[in-house]
Amino acid sequence: MALLEVTAATGLSVVTGTAVTALLCVGPRQVSRAMTDVDDRVREVAPYLGAALALLAVKQLTQGYRLRLSRALDWNITDELYALEGGFVAGLQRLTPEATLEFFTVSYMIGFAFLLVAAPVTYFLSAEGGRRYLKELLVAYMLNYAVGTVCYTLFISYGPRNHLETVSGLMYRVYPQTQDLTAAVASNTNVFPSLHTSLSVAVLVVAWRSRRTHPRWTPVAAAVATAVVFSTMYLGIHWLTDVVVGVALGVGSVIAAARIVDRAEPPSVAADGDQRREPAGRAGDD
Repeated sequence: MALLEVTAATGLSVVTGTAVTALLCVGPRQVSRAMTDVDDRVREVAPYLGAALALLAVKQLTQGYRLRLSRALDWNITDELYALEGGFVAGLQRLTPEATLEFFTVSYMIGFAFLLVAAPVTYFLSAEGGRRYLKELLVAYMLNYAVGTVCYTLFISYGPRNHLETVSGLMYRVYPQTQDLTAAVASNTNVFPSLHTSLSVAVLVVAWRSRRTHPRWTPVAAAVATAVVFSTMYLGIHWLTDVVVGVALGVGSVIAAARIVDRAEPPSVAADGDQRREPAGRAGDD
């Protein structure tokens, strides 16, 4: 019952936040225009969206097998992560006011899901140039999940809350129902690298790349991504090392995604060409 309630609350919050973001960052008139050619838009991005959904399906279907393989390999790197950074996360928890716990819990649970959904929806509804960024983002998602899946299979790693007595699992202690949802999608050994960090950073990097055509979306993505990345450490879920590697993976995935889309798309739909056809800031006009 707790899983259903948390899932429903998270889903409703993400849907509401995404709708508001679309109206503010894309504009009602552009959203209305997008609805008139939604079929063409879907056909254009269908190969990328289909590949991303297929990868997620395979990831979920093979989760049990990968977990057994990971335990058989038994390459536990938790001690190495602790030796590398020591008590950084414990110090971060001590320095952060406890009054921020609810904010960072919401950032971790809802803010992360919001970024993953709101970013592609925003680009899908935007003027023509937005679809280029949507394709880059979907490829970046796939690269993040592919690398993360390999790392989670090869390496066993427990987060600070499970390894150090000086670090509290704040979110799970105060809001234990949240663990039902996180446990349903990932194992507690899925720590290195932080996919919460890498995917949030990927969204932020694409938002920065699209800042001229989507000026209202960029600061939203920056604020939420920053809160998500910080929350992963403050809540005792990830090590600083996980986050640093996650940042590198997020940036690298977008760089690679841009090159992949360049090779896959004809020159006529290159990002520079789209931006020349669309005046700067047009996508955010009402």
